[in-house]
Amino acid sequence: MKKTAIKGRKELEGKFVKVFNDKIKGLSTELQRILIDDMVTAFENRLNMLKSVQFNKRF
Repeated sequence: MKKTAIKGRKELEGKFVKVFNDKIKGLSTELQRILIDDMVTAFENRLNMLKSVQFNKRF
């Protein structure tokens, strides 16, 4: 990954932690990290898919 992509991902992970902190605080630290990573990955994948669909509709 590029340095800026890694930085952006870390910022996004931090935002997810803030939003979901109350919901995940009962999980172990390891499970919290796994869950946040999964949610960020799913979010990024969804954004990429939507961008692709939008791009294909234009052309």
